[in-house]
Amino acid sequence: MTADQPRDWDRELAAIDKVIDKQRAGAPPPPTALPPGTIQRVPPVTPPPATGRGSVARTWFWTVLALALGIGLAVWPYPKACGLQLFFFLGATAVTVVAGVVGALASWTHRRGVAHLICLLVLLWAGVVGASEALPRSGYAREIRPWLCPAQPTTPAPGPAAPAPGPAAPSGAPSTQPAAPSRQNTQPAAPSGQGAQPATP
Repeated sequence: MTADQPRDWDRELAAIDKVIDKQRAGAPPPPTALPPGTIQRVPPVTPPPATGRGSVARTWFWTVLALALGIGLAVWPYPKACGLQLFFFLGATAVTVVAGVVGALASWTHRRGVAHLICLLVLLWAGVVGASEALPRSGYAREIRPWLCPAQPTTPAPGPAAPAPGPAAPSGAPSTQPAAPSRQNTQPAAPSGQGAQPATP
């Protein structure tokens, strides 16, 4: 462009406006000026929920309960091989899991790191104990265990006992049984004065 030619101010101003619009697209809008005498109202900020003593006490209650149930599973004093005793043990395991979940949620809500860690450990322990009892009875382990106890065979009732034989008498001891009466001759005696009949040849 030579000095003799006039400049196109409209085109240059339009190019400048385009550059300014591109810069304003990424920037926040400028604050609007308030008329004099007005007061700008700031929206109230909601404070975080305050942690009371009751919430902390409930958190530690669920944590201690879950810990006590987990220790109870470790020192279970009753047999749990099969039958009703096995289902009672699995029920106690489920209650331990529920207490651990509630304690973990409460401790996470109220920012109690130690309680949250304890509840997670109790959940892990209860899951291992429950799986060790349920998996062998579901076909997912090498050792297969029954859910129900096998029926015991009925034994016949014993009959009346035979009398025991008495002790044998020692040799040479007198017999206590009464002797049999001797057989006496019941034939009448021959009258006196008569001779005996001669024997026939």
